[in-house]
Amino acid sequence: MKPREIREMTEAEAQAKLRDLRQELFNLRLQQQMARLERPSRLREVRRDAARVETILRERQAVAGTKAG
Repeated sequence: MKPREIREMTEAEAQAKLRDLRQELFNLRLQQQMARLERPSRLREVRRDAARVETILRERQAVAGTKAG
């Protein structure tokens, strides 16, 4: 997922995407523990996508904070 795609999302959509990514990461970790993970590289992809979404959400909060204060 590219940062541009995330920035085009609304706040609610980005929050929902982050929730979905965290759930997927949980499921992937569970599969890894049971030795049934087909694509180990997917763990890294999901972790990075979640970090991208979190970063952009924090950027939005910082911008909103500077406008308000």
